Amino acid sequence: QYQFVESGGGLVQPGGSLRLSCLASGFTLASYRVGWFRQVPGKEHEAVSCISDSDSSDGSTYYADAVKGRFTISRDNTKNTVYLQMNSLNPEDTAVYYCAARGGSYYSTTPSEYDYWGQGTQVTVSS
Repeated sequence: QYQFVESGGGLVQPGGSLRLSCLASGFTLASYRVGWFRQVPGKEHEAVSCISDSDSSDGSTYYADAVKGRFTISRDNTKNTVYLQMNSLNPEDTAVYYCAARGGSYYSTTPSEYDYWGQGTQVTVSS
């Protein structure tokens, strides 16, 4: 059955960088739209970045205003892995980050539209 295993989180100083990864098993990531979401205590999931599937869509992407110019979503279909490169991190980026996938075409920023979810990885930005 499916698995979506996250890695790459941790503690980083302000201005630093991290690269999150989600490795998919049990489904072919190229045929799925993928989203990165984050959650802080007391708040709902926030869409950070999303990308459309590679097989039937144009691979279009979405970035939340708070992360534009700093974060980059990408995928390596040969490795069945999606990445979130995070640069110029600040304390406001501290959250639990989740990868999610949904069969289909163009991206969605709505968490309920995603079927497969990673376990979450903590990102803490602090001096």
